Amino acid sequence: MSTLPLRGHMPVASALLDIQVPVRARLDLVPEEMWRIVRADAPIVESINAHLTGMKGKMFRPTVLLLASSLEDTPDDRTVAMGAIAELIHLASVVHDDSVDHSPLRRGMPTINALFSHQVAVIAGDYLYSRALAELVLLGDLEPLRVFTGASNAMTLGELRQLASYDALSFTEADYWLLVQAKTASLLGASCEVGALCGAPRFRKEMALFGNRLGMAFQVADDLLDYTETESVTGKPSGNDLKEHKVTLPLIAAMPRMSRAQRARVEALFAEPLPSDVEIADVVGIVHECGGIDFARRKGEEFAEEAEAVLTTVPGSEARQSLSDALGYVMDRRS
Repeated sequence: MSTLPLRGHMPVASALLDIQVPVRARLDLVPEEMWRIVRADAPIVESINAHLTGMKGKMFRPTVLLLASSLEDTPDDRTVAMGAIAELIHLASVVHDDSVDHSPLRRGMPTINALFSHQVAVIAGDYLYSRALAELVLLGDLEPLRVFTGASNAMTLGELRQLASYDALSFTEADYWLLVQAKTASLLGASCEVGALCGAPRFRKEMALFGNRLGMAFQVADDLLDYTETESVTGKPSGNDLKEHKVTLPLIAAMPRMSRAQRARVEALFAEPLPSDVEIADVVGIVHECGGIDFARRKGEEFAEEAEAVLTTVPGSEARQSLSDALGYVMDRRS
């Protein structure tokens, strides 16, 4: 299976558990803090929270937030709550995305919209957002509130722009970068920036830029998985973006290099409401043949190298090394 090897001096992929070692004690407190924030005396909320507890991911955003807060070994008492807020904002966006996309599964588990309804999923996502922002207000610090609400607004606008794009195959590379910046890089950048605010404020700008470049690389790598990995690895069907008629960087890069016949096969897939596995495999093969995978891999590497360059401006520490290793994890991950 294909991965995204890093070029030159870039770090090799590290297991996420190893990356989390410097912040493990605080990271282990984040899930309980999340459920404290969203707890409510309402059976439907309890049911949703119980399901979301099982759906929570690898806590990547809290991880980088806590690492950024530890760059000078002076993290303050807010970091666990800030990590929980970052993950709740991410989880809210996931719940909304699954509802918008009518996705029945997320990493092998039923989505909120599949388990309850699309209406419940929309309101549940809103509830997660509002509880996260309410907790920020209680903490009484305007700057983290400003950073996280800015990211939340960017994510919402990104989703609206994507929904407004009716002709999927007219989606350009410029459109793609705007979407990635809004939906992925904004929150990772905000997480790293808020982390710095909670322990290493003189590196606030550097961490915001690092997180942004990390987020761009993260999304390119994620989009490549859809063309290179199988269901047993990703927890979702390979080619799922194509099934949902989503245009991502590998396809965008391949389109100008396609023959007329190849382009017609791609158009036929996008005209089919429920494309078959054979049609999807055919288009995946075309994208490989026309260089879309290699192009996307190079772009991901470029963003990772930009993020690594930012880290060279930060004094060496165990936390900085873990942030560097996080780049390797993002670029070589298989899930």
